[in-house]
Amino acid sequence: MIKNRDKIIFFGNGALADYALKKLEQKFEIVFHARNKEDLEEVSRLKTENPELHGVLASFGVMVPDSVLKLFEPEGILNIHPSLLPMYRGASPIESAIIDGANDFSVSVMKLVKKMDAGPIYWQTTLTGLPLCKDDIYRALAESGAEWIVKNLADLPKPILQDESKATYCGKMDKSMSMLTPEIDSAEKCLRKIVAFQGYPKPKYAFFGKNCIVLDAHACEMGEEAVLELKCADGCSVAVDRLQPEGRKAMDAKSFVNGYKK
Repeated sequence: MIKNRDKIIFFGNGALADYALKKLEQKFEIVFHARNKEDLEEVSRLKTENPELHGVLASFGVMVPDSVLKLFEPEGILNIHPSLLPMYRGASPIESAIIDGANDFSVSVMKLVKKMDAGPIYWQTTLTGLPLCKDDIYRALAESGAEWIVKNLADLPKPILQDESKATYCGKMDKSMSMLTPEIDSAEKCLRKIVAFQGYPKPKYAFFGKNCIVLDAHACEMGEEAVLELKCADGCSVAVDRLQPEGRKAMDAKSFVNGYKK
């Protein structure tokens, strides 16, 4: 029986990792935080010298080699992945689900294996009633997964294999996606892209010839006269509330229109 289950090596970067780590720190001693490929050498050293250490990962972004994975057998490195696996394997599960129209969002705790997000599942759940806010979704899913680990790390259930026939995939977000396309998207799709692209790759649109990052927006109500809007392909509009012109500070829509509309 493995003892000292209160000591963990944590792997991760970004919002999901930050929120999960805060929850884990309340219960466990984090002896090392691996943030990049170079840190894996220290992980190997620590785990070899201290076999009782556990591994937890959230949004690491680096392929963990077999030599490291084997050190954590039989329970493996526990990976907090924000989707209902095997759906949305890959780098952008939350963003992809938002854009695809999801209203409920899921998280899985799986055993990390070499194949991307394909390991057996220890636990998963779906959260309902979350606001359509990227940061809130990240926080809720990370905390839910971390809380399950806090309660169950001492007595893990047997993980269940994923159904490969149901696997779907999502790639990395990149800057080429950032320009909004209301001329071909519905108002709902456009608004969801604005939510999903916050932080990165940042939703952009050119107003009055000036490229801007759209920071806050909402769907226009019937008869609403928006100060600044995106007219979409379905005949509906998205009202822009706050934006940041290229090279300038963020401002509300009225200030922007007063300063840039000719």
